[in-house]
Amino acid sequence: MTFQQAGSFKSSSSSLSRVLQHGDVPFKTFIALSSLTLLGLMVGVGVMLWLNSAPTRAAMGWSFITSTTWNPVGQVFGAAPFIVGTLATSLVALVIAFPLGLGIAVFLAELCPAQWRTLLGFLVELLAAIPSVVYGAWGIFIFIPSFVTPLGNFLMGTWGNPKHFPYLPIFKGPFFGASSLAAGLILAVMILPTISAISHDVLLAVPRAQREAALALGSTEWETIWQVVLPYGLSGILGSVILGLGRALGETMAVTMVIGNVAQLTTSLLSPGYTMASVIANEWGESRTPLYGSALIEVGLLLFSMSLLLNIIARLLVWSVSRKTPDAEGGRA
Repeated sequence: MTFQQAGSFKSSSSSLSRVLQHGDVPFKTFIALSSLTLLGLMVGVGVMLWLNSAPTRAAMGWSFITSTTWNPVGQVFGAAPFIVGTLATSLVALVIAFPLGLGIAVFLAELCPAQWRTLLGFLVELLAAIPSVVYGAWGIFIFIPSFVTPLGNFLMGTWGNPKHFPYLPIFKGPFFGASSLAAGLILAVMILPTISAISHDVLLAVPRAQREAALALGSTEWETIWQVVLPYGLSGILGSVILGLGRALGETMAVTMVIGNVAQLTTSLLSPGYTMASVIANEWGESRTPLYGSALIEVGLLLFSMSLLLNIIARLLVWSVSRKTPDAEGGRA
């Protein structure tokens, strides 16, 4: 290659680098295509569910959401028990797992001795790696007999007894072990590592200057955590709750194994129930008629829509909170 050719090649390479902005253009293009692919997949799933559930919408209309009757033999389908069961078990799981997960995160980030922090954090995160079916088997053979059954009998005999005060219909009997309460407790164990691990990382990201400033002004360790650290990381903590709620809504195998799988609408957590994910898993192989299969697909569409709506609402809440969170310089985010 002559000197003139080498110079020409170098000049063209330099021009190409300027056009591509030294790699910025390919990188931005890749990121944009990746984002559009994810959006396209979500839209594609929604369209597929919408189109394949059309026979049920035509046959049942809005009564599919409000009806409590699920009778595949008579070709009558109502998803109200599954919707209520999904919301009830997810709410129970969130009420139990959120304070426990946040407490674990605060302990690991603020109070735990340094030599134990890594080991305990690893053990907590290890819970997220356990397969769902293992949680279900553990729930059937160990958790329900040793914990859920005594707890359910206690709640039924006290707050679930109309002769006692206070009386709470959500603990009304009879109780046989497999129930919405058991499913909610299993879900609480399953989403606990998600909430605690993400909240732990959020608390570790809080600048140390925030803690030192509060302590220098005379705050106790508890006041520093409660009034400075937690408000600073509130948007991230809410993000961990969103992820935990998303897993609780869509969890299938473990819930199917412990909830009892009875399509009934009841106010009691001690009664067997059903969720939208578990009814699809249980009955998909039995859907021999087009309307039956379409009904199960519409249940999936409702679950998809519910998850999407809850995540949108939660993201708006996180955005609203993050705007009010003071940044590291003491201004507004």
